[in-house]
Order: sequence, then structure tokens, then C-alpha cells
Amino acid sequence: MLWQGALFLGHDLPAMGEPHFDKQANKGLKHLANATRFSLQGLGSAFRHESAFRQEILMLALVLPTGAWCAGSWGEFLGLLCACLLVLVVELLNSGIEAVVDRVGTEYNELAKQAKDYGSAAVMISLLMAGLVWFYILASYFLSTPA
Repeated sequence: MLWQGALFLGHDLPAMGEPHFDKQANKGLKHLANATRFSLQGLGSAFRHESAFRQEILMLALVLPTGAWCAGSWGEFLGLLCACLLVLVVELLNSGIEAVVDRVGTEYNELAKQAKDYGSAAVMISLLMAGLVWFYILASYFLSTPA
């Protein structure tokens, strides 16, 4: 491909998704607007293409009302929300790793497998962390003695 040859020769090329994006002029409020646009594009793409991300969004929507009911304070509810959002952050990072690995090649490579496995392990750990926070809040709610 032409871009691969140019990249091999050391020429700078525009980002694949933004062929006319001027990074030097991206400052101040323009940078904020562009960063917001790119972030929303990323969320939309993850929602369209990543079933795990959709499942985690659905679970968040289902469990947050329970969390609001069981949390003893706004701080506890914020902890529950942040634990869930951490899972989404790690899922997005894992999806990014998988996309880059798949972009490089589809043939089996042990390093590519490790990268994907590490990303998957990070998602699992974030889910475990969220589960522990939720367990603590739910246990506190159900085990507390009425005053």
C-alpha cells in the first residue's frame, strides 16, 4: 500500500481517520472541541462494534438504580458509579489494544496473543474490583441493623 511505503520511508502522513487534521492548529477551545468529538466518536464506535462494551453499559443501566437505593451516602453511590465506569475505561483500552493487534496482522503471533490476554485480564480485574465495591455496599445495606 502507498501509505505503508511512505511510512517506511519516514514520511509523516495524516491520521488515517482524519486526512486533513492539522495538529499544529489544534489549540485552546478548538482542541477541546476536537477532543470531545473524537471521544464521542470512540464511544459510538465501541457501542456499535464491541458487544462486551454494550453488555457493560446495559449492566450499568440495570444496577445503578439499585446502587442509588442501597448506598448509604452520596459518597458510596459515587464509589459504585466510579467502579462501573472504571470497567468501561478498561474495556475501551482493551478494545483499542485488540484493534491495533488485529490491524498489524491476523496470523498467529505469541506477542499478539499476550497483548490481547493482558487486556482481557485487565478487564477481568476491573470487573472483580467493581464486584467487590458492590458487594461491600450491598452487604452494608442488608446487614445494617435498624436504628
